[in-house]
Amino acid sequence: MNIGQGISDAWRQIATFVPKFFAFLVILVIGWIIAKVLMKVVDKILERVGFDRLVQRSGVHTWLARSDYDASSLVGKIVYYAIILITLQIAFSVFGPNPISALLTGVVAWLPSAIVAIVIIVVAGAIAKAVGDIIRGALGGLSYGRMLAVAAQVFIWALGIIAALNQIGVATAVTTPVLITVLATIGAIAAIGIGGGLVRPMQQRWERWIGRVEAEAPQARAQAEAYQRGRGDAASMTEQPTTRPTGTGPGGATRSGYEQP
Repeated sequence: MNIGQGISDAWRQIATFVPKFFAFLVILVIGWIIAKVLMKVVDKILERVGFDRLVQRSGVHTWLARSDYDASSLVGKIVYYAIILITLQIAFSVFGPNPISALLTGVVAWLPSAIVAIVIIVVAGAIAKAVGDIIRGALGGLSYGRMLAVAAQVFIWALGIIAALNQIGVATAVTTPVLITVLATIGAIAAIGIGGGLVRPMQQRWERWIGRVEAEAPQARAQAEAYQRGRGDAASMTEQPTTRPTGTGPGGATRSGYEQP
């Protein structure tokens, strides 16, 4: 046994490890500072561009009702932890290839897809809310107006969720088979039921539905026109011209408004 050689190798390993550990700590501190700064910057920018209002219109804000953060603060926190993960990835890479660094590399590569999926959900929610409000405003007095608004909102939400899951790579494993199964089931029911023994009952139902729609068509048209007139009146009220004096009346009194014939 060469004791001197073993001690020399141990000191060599310590001398190699200490600079790497020091670089590891420096990277962590710098990354933590950058993460804190970016969290505050992102929060302020999102508040200025009205991100919180967009989330409120989309209906997603109800998910945050019991949370200590609003939408912009939550996104800032996500950015903070994303920077921390990137910092840890860079810091552990100082020691060379290792399982922790490989795991962090996979997580960091997945983060952009997760952020895009969140944006898709927020935008889809905002569009669904706007479409639902428009349909309720135009057809709210009809028997099927509320149901049509809810159906449109659910459809847009479903498209947004499918797109978000596809973005993070879940659609191919979960969403697509479920969607295909649902569509195939609906198609089979329609082909066998409507095309078979349920022809006459479905025909009677369709006649009642179409008759109701035709009977309420004038009312729907009137409500849509009233909705458009209401929007036009609201826009014109903000641009009413102010009246100016047009002359003086008897005795030198000022007469305002437009001149009477």
